[in-house]
This record gives sequence, C-alpha cells and structure tokens, in this order.
Amino acid sequence: MYWIRMLKNVIDGPFYTALASGDVGCCGVGRALSWFTVHRCLWRAARPANCAPWVAAVLLTVATMGAMAAGDGAVAQSQASQADLKSQELSKSQELSKSQELFKSQELSQSQQRSESQGRSQRQELSQTQELTQTQERATAQQDGQPTRVFFGDTHLHTSYSFDAYLNENRSADPETAYRWARGYPVIHPYNRVRAQISTPLDFLVVADHAEMLGLMRALHTDQATLPDLGVFGNVWRWLSIKRLNWAIDHSEGLAFFGRFLPPSAAGNEGSDPVADANNNIDEVAIFGDTSATVKDTWSAMIDAAERHNQPGEFTTLLGWEWSSVPTGANLHRVVVTPDGADVARQYVPYGSDQSQYPEDLWSWLEATSERTGGRFIAIPHNSNISKGYMFAETTVAGVAIDADYSRRRMRWEPIVEVTQIKGDSETRSRFSPDDPFAEFETFAHYIQTDKDRFVDYPGDYVRPALKMGLSLGRKTGVNPFKFGLIGSSDSHSGLAAVEEDNFWGKMARDSTPEQKTRSVDSPVTFDGWDMSASGLAAVWAEDNTREALFAAFQRKEVYATTGPRLRVQLFASWDFPNDAASSRSFAEIGYRHGVPMGADLVAPATLGATSAPQFLVRAVKDPRGANLDRVQIVKGWVDNAGRSHEHVFNVAWSDDRVVNARGRLPAVGNSVDLSRAVYSNTIGAAELSVRWIDPHFDPAHRAFYYARVLQIPTPRNGLLDALALGLSAPPKGPSTLQERAYTSPIWYQP
Repeated sequence: MYWIRMLKNVIDGPFYTALASGDVGCCGVGRALSWFTVHRCLWRAARPANCAPWVAAVLLTVATMGAMAAGDGAVAQSQASQADLKSQELSKSQELSKSQELFKSQELSQSQQRSESQGRSQRQELSQTQELTQTQERATAQQDGQPTRVFFGDTHLHTSYSFDAYLNENRSADPETAYRWARGYPVIHPYNRVRAQISTPLDFLVVADHAEMLGLMRALHTDQATLPDLGVFGNVWRWLSIKRLNWAIDHSEGLAFFGRFLPPSAAGNEGSDPVADANNNIDEVAIFGDTSATVKDTWSAMIDAAERHNQPGEFTTLLGWEWSSVPTGANLHRVVVTPDGADVARQYVPYGSDQSQYPEDLWSWLEATSERTGGRFIAIPHNSNISKGYMFAETTVAGVAIDADYSRRRMRWEPIVEVTQIKGDSETRSRFSPDDPFAEFETFAHYIQTDKDRFVDYPGDYVRPALKMGLSLGRKTGVNPFKFGLIGSSDSHSGLAAVEEDNFWGKMARDSTPEQKTRSVDSPVTFDGWDMSASGLAAVWAEDNTREALFAAFQRKEVYATTGPRLRVQLFASWDFPNDAASSRSFAEIGYRHGVPMGADLVAPATLGATSAPQFLVRAVKDPRGANLDRVQIVKGWVDNAGRSHEHVFNVAWSDDRVVNARGRLPAVGNSVDLSRAVYSNTIGAAELSVRWIDPHFDPAHRAFYYARVLQIPTPRNGLLDALALGLSAPPKGPSTLQERAYTSPIWYQP
C-alpha cells in the first residue's frame, strides 16, 4: 500500500508543487489544492520502514519544497498592504527576539541579585487599589477569626516552551514573562508587542507547559536543541523536518504545521478504546527523533524560573506540566502539579502522553516517582467537555468496568477537576439538566482533531452528570471515583494568565487582536478566537500563601472555580448552625466550628432524627473591581433507593427583593449592559449575599452532593468589546453578554 502511495507521490509531487506555486492555471485549481494534504502523504511515504533512503530523500525534498512553494503562493495572493504589514511585524518580532536573547542572561543575573527589600519596593509600584484590596481581605479574615484566607491563581498556563504556543506566534513569553505578568508587572505581548499588564495580580501560578516536545519548537527554531546522531538517513530526514518547521514559523504558517500533530477521528466504533484505534498512530508525529535532552534542559529552566519567583506568603509558584493525551480527538488532558522544589523536581522529567495515553499509566508513573524521589503530585483533568464521553465514563478508557481499586487510585491522584477555562465550561448542558435555565454557558463545541467530526455531548463530558454517576458507582462498588473538587484556570498559551473580559489576550498569542480572531478557511482546526471564553481562576481557601498550604487545600478539595472575577465564596454544611450564622461577623469561624467546608463529607450522626436535614451556610462577596451579584444557588444531586439519579437547583439567596414563584423559579435580575459601548452599571444586584439554607427534600437514605453556584449580573463579553472595536454591532460568533459565575467544590452527604 505504501509503495503504491509512494510512487503516486513521486509522480504527483512536482505537479502539486507547480500548482501551488501558481505556475499552472487550470481555472484556479492550483489555489484549491491543499499542499498540506500532499505534504503529509509524502512524509508518511518517506518513513524509513516504507522506502529506501535515497527515495526518501527525494520524497522529503519534494514535500519540503512543495510546502514552501505553496505557502509562498498563498502569501503572494494576499493584498500587497497586508503582506507589507506582516513583513514589518515579522521583522520587528525577529529584531526584538534577538535583542531579548542578547540581554537575557544579563537580565536574569540582575533578577537573581535583587534583594528582598528591592522586591518590596518594586511591588509598591503596583496600583494602590490592588494593595488596598489585599489589605481589606486580610482584615476581613482577621475579623472573622477564620483559619483560612482565599487565594486566587491559575494552575494551567502555557508559555513559549509549549510546542503549540510557539507555533502560534508565542516566541518570547517564557516562564519568566508569565510570572512577571501574574505578579502585576508590565510585560511585552509576544505577538503584537504592546505593553500588557494584569489588572489585579494573582496569588499563585502553575506554568504547565506540554510535556510532549517540551521546549522543542523554541530550541529547534533558535538552533539550541540538543540532538543525538541518527545516522546518515536519520540526520537528513530530521534536517528536512527542521527546515520545514523553521520555514513554517518564519512565514507565519505555524498553525498549519501544528495540524500535523493533531489526530484524526476514530476509525472504529464510537465508545471503543480510542488509544487502540487504528487511526491513533502517534508514532507519526515523532519527526525529530530523540529529543529527551532538550526536554530535560527545558524542564531545568522551568524549575529555575519557578524558584526565582517563589516568595512564600506573597506569591507562590508551583511546578507542573500538562500530560496531553488526545487519542482520536478525545481530550483526556491532565495538568500535573507538585508542591516540591528543585531538589526533588530535578530527579525526574515530566511524563508525557508520548509515553502512554492511558490515565492509569500516568498514575502508575506518579506512584513510582513518588516512591523513588519522595515527590508529591496531583493530576487535574480539564476540558472534559470535549472528551467524547471518556473523561467521566462508567468504564475505563480501555472499556473495562470501573471497580473499587480503580476508584481509589483515581481519587488519590485526581482530587480536583478544572471545570471552566478558555475552551469553554464543563459544568453541564441543558440536555442533561433540562430544568436549569443557566445550564447553557460558554459552550465549546469543537474537537481537537484534523477532520470536522460532528460534535456530540455525552454525560461523561460534564461534571454535574459525573458527580451523579459517581454516586451510582459508589453505591455499586463501595468507592466513588468522581468525588472531586472544582477549580477554574485559563489554559492560555500566550504566557499571560489573562481572564478579565476587558483585558483578555486570547488563548493563542495570535488571537490577541480583534483582526486576528478569525481563522482562514484552510485552518486545521474548526475554532477561532471568537469561540474563546475569558476564563477562569482557581480559588483556594488555605492557611497561608505557600506551596505546602495551597497543595494541602487542593488535596482536601477546599477550593472553588470562578470564570474570571475574584468572587469570594464560602460554603459549609452542618446538622445544627446557629440561627443568626448567616449574618454573623464570625461567619467563617461558625462554619468551621459547627460544620464542614466545601470538599468535605457530611456524615449522618448516629442519632439522626426523622425530621433532621442538613443545613448549609453560604456567603458570596462580589469582586471589589467587578459586577454585583444576581443570586446564589445550591445544586443538589442524589441517587434514590432504586439507583436512579436526580438533580435539583435551588435558588437560596438573591438581590433586589425578587420573589420566587411556586415552581421555585426566580425572575431575571435585569440587564444594565449598554451594547453600543460595552459597559454596564451596578444599579442592579447586590455586593454580598449570605444565607443559612435547609434542604426541604432531604431523605436520609439517599447519597447526595451539594455545591454552590454564584451568578453575577450580566456584563459585556470579550467578543462584544472586540466587535465594537472593529466597527461591528455584535460579535460574529458567541453572545454579547454573559453572567460570570463561581462553582464551589461539593459537600457529600454519606448515609
């Protein structure tokens, strides 16, 4: 089969090259033919197992030159003014990159020599409003007498060390840039080269670059990669690969090159093992040979940057990376986080999906590495919304029934889940929660794969159905595999953890300007910048802002997610709170003393009466810089005696003297957004909501979970702001407004 394809490519290659170059007219056929498809076919045929070395050399040369010619032809077809602009931008970018490289070592040396007093002096240059906000939060915590404070951060941030970030125009925003942005300093945007600055600094950050090809694109493009000898043919094949890569990067064709690393959809039946599927040949993306030395060097640089910026009590860096398994387009990604420092982290290199695409193998590696080094880890699943039902399925990825051992392993390593981020929200959909009017929120209906497969929702894609499924599996096997807490994070690939709607810099660096949000028709992905959500943040209730304290909070699940705003939310459960607890100045102290916080179990007492029911204490405070609150809801899920799962959303606190109707529905809060200018006013809503709520439908025999969802009043979405800047009245895709929100980790009732 490959010999037939190879001969066809030898004949067709020059023809396609000529067509792509514009040398052959044929009524515009040359413009319609995809050089990318031909190029991929040639490279597959040229693999060592498929042909002799001299034939491979010919094929690879044709593929490389054809791709270059095709790209040159496409560039030539664009308008002259756009070409000139792109050339100027590229020249400026290259000059700035060279300048950065020349002075990088000097800057790092100066950074290391800064004294602690100098650091404090620089931080005083941040806005007085930011400092005042932090002071008020500390004062509030001290007044409440609570043992914890809330810290906001991002556990999922990519820099130029991630292969896809570099291919999408992030050439300069490395971990150093990421930490400076998060701490509130002005930085240079890696694509448009403007000054950018976060409005409110973060408390902590995890730089979580992809383990696969970690730092490789950057190292190859800057000729800094450490590569072993592969023999005559192997070296030629790799040289041509690097040549094609660098050409694509230099001609702003990185996105097209990125497409060669994307998987096709499954060849087998829907729901079968995607890793074992015939189309899941990940060996075909290993076009640069052994790159482990470069990965190790990059990991060492990540460790160094994290150690430089970690300032316990003020700003915390946690080491991490992303395990990026996506067999046949089913997203199984996990972010791995550790509280350990350089002494432990230098004893291993990040484990990637190029070693195994099964989550169980990742857990085995974490277990073995923990035993060998003393390291501590958690793995955080994300984008379950595009997992094709595999993330929270009733079986393992391989199709094996979930048992108690699997459940225990999963909960040991995966205590929390990322429920909201730039690629959409994963709480639920109206298909699974038909009585929830707020279920449809920031839907991202695009798979990460080469072909445009029809998007389908599965219960295993969303956390609320998963939480219900966990109750059922726990009832069946004795252990709940989906007993997880909830956080948000960005998944930004620009090096900037930017999740503010009016200060959003896109997912990829090239999405940062309104003009660049729309992709070309031949893009290898089906989504573009207009599909992206400015979300989210991880909120952590911890004793202090240190690696140890934050990691402990992750493990006990005393965390919650926000879609961007710094909403301050607490949730406690008990069998007997004081009647005035919701309005008490000692709210948190009462919650901890009389009950359990979010992420914990509420166990039935031995003397539970027939009329007893769990009580919940909830308080939500608006972002000091943001919009007022609409309402607080309690989402309950349970399994009845027959094994059937149920859910109900209760409105428990709200603003503006509205009245709940007989069906429990609350009228809309209203909308103060001026769509012509993308502004809003806090003339509706409330700055703070708190309540003590008792479950009116409690059955002590039913396993249940409860989590709080807090909604802001409507505000302008990032797409509206960019649309107005372009002179449009509305964004080409997506809503003009949204209701930002927070999701707490659940509290589980155990009979």
